[in-house]
Amino acid sequence: MDDAEITKLGELEKTHWWYTERRAILSRELPPLSESRIALDIGAAVGANTELLARRGWQATGIDTSLLAARAISARGFPGMLASACSLPFADSSVGLVVAYDVLEHIPDDLQAASEIFRVLRPGGHFLVSVPCDMRLWSEHDIAVGHVRRYSRTEITELLEKAGFDIDHVWSWNVILRPVVALRRKNSKGSDLDRVPKLTNSVLRGIVALERYAPLGQLPGVSLFLRARRPG
Repeated sequence: MDDAEITKLGELEKTHWWYTERRAILSRELPPLSESRIALDIGAAVGANTELLARRGWQATGIDTSLLAARAISARGFPGMLASACSLPFADSSVGLVVAYDVLEHIPDDLQAASEIFRVLRPGGHFLVSVPCDMRLWSEHDIAVGHVRRYSRTEITELLEKAGFDIDHVWSWNVILRPVVALRRKNSKGSDLDRVPKLTNSVLRGIVALERYAPLGQLPGVSLFLRARRPG
């Protein structure tokens, strides 16, 4: 994601339905605090997820390849680090939790990134992941925000298993709105990250929030979420 998209995200993240509901998922999926309270938020952008981790008791560092993002995280009062997921400046087995929400799809060598995350996690440490799914949804939006790929359920599962992870749970997200997203993306001329009218935003957030309770996780969606662990 380039600096223009990061700046736009900083303006939207507090209220935009996509990001508020994604934070609700992160909050729900956080494991109990462990001996190693060190947590990495990779691809942190302006640090909303980093802040959530810190509020839940983790010693959270936001990591991004954008200097603008790293500075924005630091400005929020949390450690912001300029680094790549493929080369993390942390010791082996030193981290209790890694979050990479909408990150792996940006990285050409996603196996290197997954393996590096495996390296820094302690045995028993958790890896929370989200990625865009299904190349049938590929559009100008993906190009505009710097995606290299969209994943199938099998592809993302096999990637993490190849890196050494045990998979706890995989589920689809944004299932109800998939037909709307597919239609919008078909006519997309660029990134669809943009401000949404307040009423529309509330309606969309309400619709996608239904998926917290409805058994839709095995149906096709727009994104995939995974919860994985380093064995041990």
